[in-house]
Amino acid sequence: MKFILSEGMFLIPIAFDISNAEEFWHSDVIGFLDNVEHTVINFIASDGNKHQLYDVKCGCFDTTKFNQVSLRELLFIVPEIALDQAAKSWQYAEFLRTHQFCGCCGSKTKAVTEEMATQCTNCGHKVYPRVSPCIIVSIRKGSEILLAQGVRQRSAGFYSTLAGFVESAETLEQAVHREVFEEVGIKIKNLRYSGSQPWPFPHSIMCGFMADYQSGTLNPDKTEILHADWFTINNLPKTAPGVSIASKLIEQTIDEIKKYSAG
Repeated sequence: MKFILSEGMFLIPIAFDISNAEEFWHSDVIGFLDNVEHTVINFIASDGNKHQLYDVKCGCFDTTKFNQVSLRELLFIVPEIALDQAAKSWQYAEFLRTHQFCGCCGSKTKAVTEEMATQCTNCGHKVYPRVSPCIIVSIRKGSEILLAQGVRQRSAGFYSTLAGFVESAETLEQAVHREVFEEVGIKIKNLRYSGSQPWPFPHSIMCGFMADYQSGTLNPDKTEILHADWFTINNLPKTAPGVSIASKLIEQTIDEIKKYSAG
């Protein structure tokens, strides 16, 4: 797979149906790249195959041939495997753009050839792409699921599960209990790990959990969480997009509720 980035946006040939395309590529691209300054980034994605990203240094492109598409927009329109590859290419490009100078001495850095990293040309300090661990949890109370609308979800009008960043010297499990209490004021029990998902907004790894309600009354903090409530599976609000781990956790909780209701 080959990708082109310009100012943090993917350039997709207008003629392409990118929901079905196996290559974000077109013969028009070859001539386009000959005339603009760009960096080539080679990487291996989770499919085990080699891929290439062309990071264009300016926004000069033919708008009659290319659309600019953000990574978040790709989330809704490309197959999951293509999204994985696009996300990795975007994160690598962002890393190289934002780590051109050493954080220790301020000198110029250079890309390391044998791995994805940059190294200071003066003091030798080496930096790798940042990965920020986050927890995300779906909570069940009998035949109901807890869903919340945060500040970021308000404009899109959907509800999701609770999530938050892991703090220093904190286990994933501690982070789940802390985030749930901070955001909605309840305590949980029977915490169990479900799975994980890289989430490139901008560089998170989402660690998913399931849990059961233990005690407390819902009290959204109004800073991160605007509204939270218990919903039956027959009265669910609009929820997170299907490719997200939040959506998968919600589906798992719905399955648990169905088994619980069946007795």
